[in-house]
Amino acid sequence: MTVTMDFLLPAELEAHEPPEARGLERDGVRLLVSDGSGVSHHRFGELPTLLRAGDLLVVNTSATMPAAVRAGGGLAVHFSTELASGRWLVELRRLAGKASEPYDGGEPGRRLDLPGGASVTLRRPFGGRRLWESDVDTRGRGVPAYLSAFGAPIRYSYVGGRWPLSYYRTVFGTTPGSAEMPSASRPFTERLVTSLVAAGVQFAPVLLHTGVASPEAHERPYPERFAVSEPSARLVNAARAEGRRVIAIGTTAVRAIESAAGPDGVLSAAAGWTDLIVTPDRGVRVVDGLLTGFHEPRASHLDMLAAIAGPALLDRTYAAAVEARYLWHEFGDVNLILP
Repeated sequence: MTVTMDFLLPAELEAHEPPEARGLERDGVRLLVSDGSGVSHHRFGELPTLLRAGDLLVVNTSATMPAAVRAGGGLAVHFSTELASGRWLVELRRLAGKASEPYDGGEPGRRLDLPGGASVTLRRPFGGRRLWESDVDTRGRGVPAYLSAFGAPIRYSYVGGRWPLSYYRTVFGTTPGSAEMPSASRPFTERLVTSLVAAGVQFAPVLLHTGVASPEAHERPYPERFAVSEPSARLVNAARAEGRRVIAIGTTAVRAIESAAGPDGVLSAAAGWTDLIVTPDRGVRVVDGLLTGFHEPRASHLDMLAAIAGPALLDRTYAAAVEARYLWHEFGDVNLILP
């Protein structure tokens, strides 16, 4: 079963700029808490008072790359996922004003010249015509180094201005590899993490490099690289054995940790590719709660949220968020689901 959740998202509820540009600290965004008793409204800085000593937060340590590169001819290339040395999944976009829009004019064998003498040669479509398996020539430097020199953060039409890469990185991001920010953890600050640790909250790091989103098409998630270490697996298994809550910070953390879980919910160290899609039918084996941003109408991530929250609580949550004027997208507000 999948969930098709449709609702009207007023344009004024789209976050067009980072909270810092709205006069807020990162942890000053709003936090909607959804649990068995209903919903309540907070600021993110209140999080240490809303969690319990012993709660385990699973955080994604992937750092955002400046994955968008202009390609000439009014096009841009979005670097998504490394397949092998010199071969990447990329998305072609047509530049449209301050942002970009989908472009379906790619053909096998087409070469696109990039700044600095680099190039991308399209080989075959990947699951449609949005993404392409492509050979990348960066003149001897690795793609992350090339992007650091010539790329910019991916942004969509609802973000009007250009913001430095630091605005698209989180306090947990240590390993560059994500095409787009694992944005649920953006509101965390070093000060807040210290407060959480002092309150007895624990952290388990995992890694999942996010590919490019499909905000126009709402496609199902495609395979992404992930890693769950042995120490993190032990932390999760101990929390579950002791009846403590395991709360994922973002849908990427859910995908990583659930990919490393056996049918009995016991975690083992794992690394590689995951094609896991969490739906209400599949359910979750490890995660007890989720901190996440607000997702667009018909977004595929809503299936995962329904698997954790249940459709009824999810409906109440989104109705309350629209009514109370919460902000959407990567620079918006966040939702803590504790069913």
